[in-house]
Formats: sequence, C-alpha cells, structure tokens
Amino acid sequence: MAGEVSERRMRPARPGRMARVRQWWGRALGSEGHERTTVLLVAKGTLAATIAWVISYHLLHAQSPAFAPFSAVLIMQVTVYRSLLQSSRYVGAVVAGVAVQAALGFLVGPEVLTFALVALVALTIGRWPALGSQGSQVATAAFFAFSTYVSATSTLDKSTQLGQIILLVLIGCGVGVLVNVTVLPPLRYRSAEYGIRTLAHALCDLVSDISPVLREGGLDEESTGRWRSRAEQTGELVTQARTGLRMARESLHYNPRRLVRRGRPHTGFEGYAAVLEALERTVGQIAALTRSLDQWSADEDRHRYGAFLASYADFLESLSRITRVFANLDEDRLGDQAPELCQLADEAQDYRRRLAEEAERGELPLADPSRPYGVLVIEAARLMEEFQYTCDVLQHHVDR
Repeated sequence: MAGEVSERRMRPARPGRMARVRQWWGRALGSEGHERTTVLLVAKGTLAATIAWVISYHLLHAQSPAFAPFSAVLIMQVTVYRSLLQSSRYVGAVVAGVAVQAALGFLVGPEVLTFALVALVALTIGRWPALGSQGSQVATAAFFAFSTYVSATSTLDKSTQLGQIILLVLIGCGVGVLVNVTVLPPLRYRSAEYGIRTLAHALCDLVSDISPVLREGGLDEESTGRWRSRAEQTGELVTQARTGLRMARESLHYNPRRLVRRGRPHTGFEGYAAVLEALERTVGQIAALTRSLDQWSADEDRHRYGAFLASYADFLESLSRITRVFANLDEDRLGDQAPELCQLADEAQDYRRRLAEEAERGELPLADPSRPYGVLVIEAARLMEEFQYTCDVLQHHVDR
C-alpha cells in the first residue's frame, strides 16, 4: 500500500487545461473549500438573478428590469449575515441617490448644472462610513435616476420611474437574501479551526527547526536570520486566522441551518477566540526569541554555554509538541485533545524549570544588557505562560 502511494506521488501531474479543470471540479464535489464555495455562490447568484428578472420583467413589466437581478447578485455574500448587512447598506445607498436626484431634478430641472450638483452631493454622501463598501452606489443610483428622469415625458412618469428604481432594488435584495437563506446557507464552523491550525502549524515548524540546532550548538547568522524572518512573517497568519474566526461567527447569524445543529458544543467560538489571542501573543514572544537568538549568533562565547543551549532545546521541543496538537485541532476531538494539551503543558513547565536551574548553575551573565542570555530566560518564561494559558482556556471551554 505504501509503495502504491509513493508511486502515485512520484507520477508527474497530468498536463493540460482539461486535466486542471477536472481536478478543480473534483475538489469542488469532493470536499468543502474554496472551490465548493465558488460553485455554490455562482449557482445561487444565477437562481436569484433569474427569479428577480422574472418578477421585474414578466410580472411588473418594469422599464428598467435589470435593476432587480443586478441587486440580487450584488448582495449575494458568503454568509447570511453579510448578505443582510450589505443589502441594507445597498438599499440605503440607492434610496439616497434617487432622493438626491429627485430633490434637485424637480427643483432645478434636467440641466447640465443639475447633473453636476447631483454628482457633487451623491459623491459626498457616498463617503459616509455607515454605507461601507456600498457608498459608491449612491452616485451610481443617482446617475441612473437622472438618466431615467430626463427620458420621462411627464411629472407623473418621472415620479413613477424613480419610485420603480427603489422598488426593483428592494425586490432584488429581497430575492437575493431569500435565496441565500433558504438554499444551503453556508455554515463556516471549521474556518475558525482552520485558521488556528495553520498558525499553530507554522509555529510548530519554526520551533521544531530551532531546537535541534540549539542542541547541537550550531548557531550561525544565516540560520538565526532565517528564523527571525519566518517569525515576522507568521504575523500574516494571525490576520488570516482572525478572518476565519470572524467568518465562522458571521455564518451563525440568521442562519436557519444552525437550528438543526444545536448539538455542536462550540458554536460560540469563545474558546477558539481565546486560543487565537493567546497564540497571537505567542507569535510575538517567538519573534522576540528569534531576535535574541539572532543577536546570540554574533556572540563569540556562546560555545561556553552548551548545557544551557541543550536545556533550551529541550524546552522548545516540548513546546513544539503542544503546537503540533493545535495544528491538528479538531472540534469533534476537543474532549481528548484538551487534556492532552494540559499534560503537555505540565511537561513543558518541567523543562522550563530545568532551564532556569541550568541558567543559574551555569553562571550565565543574565544581568548583562549587552548579551541576550537574560532575555532568553525571560522569553522562555513568557512563552510558557502563554502556552499554559492557551491550554487552560481550551480545557475550561471543553469542561463547560
């Protein structure tokens, strides 16, 4: 079996666009992920646009029926909460744009100066922070409304057409939200988990690379500089993890699918949020540690403290075992993983105490600010504190 797997891995990827297309659809149909999300959004957008078009063109016989399907697609978001949020902002932006055109149009008339005033006021309103990303739609709606206004032949027709724009937008938004709510509304329970996994995996790889080099005493500027760069880049994963947590929380709001999944124990994500915050602080401590090691690489007498380096390597290796569990965090196995993390944290505490004892026994110049030894001991204590807190938070959340 292992030989077959190895053989498959050594086979070159099948070339050609069609092969890539088949692989893409295989991922979309085979598991949750970006590909499946894309397919669902396209399918739901198509359905919402079609329904909105039938209502606006075939039932209402509107003169500008495209407003409805355009609005339905525009507010089709990944989560139900974001669809509702964006639809409310979009409707507000359209109403504001049409209102600006109606007020200035009926007061001044269909003149070039009127259009300039409409543009000025609409673009100014569009800067209102409450409208968010839909602010630009104020001017868009105002311009379409002006076009409709100048083409109308009577005052009643002008008023009817402007009102119809708002009606079509409301229909489109309503259809879009309804489709998003009723047709497989996305539940992103796992996105918070995936973000923590990715961040923990990066930390695990970094710490696992540092510990054997420390044990062998082979520090050099190239290695420490690379570690320092990797630690700084890990901050980007924190941002991605926060986005995943936000999406997971948003997917619960107004989502009818959560009613049939009440048995899931961690739908509030409080434990994951606390874990992410602790891991974020850990990233900062790891970055400080790598900076200290980078300074150490230029220290000529570092070979005198081989026992201290070995103790530090043992401590970092114990932390890597903790991050390895976080890198495989599974909501369905938290009951087993949380006690394991607590046990690993106790072991890491023992290694940290041995490290402190070795630092005292080896008579390191801990108080010398020009050398990193004291900083390394302090960073070890801070790292242990953050890892212990992270494990305790997860255990507490599981026990609730």
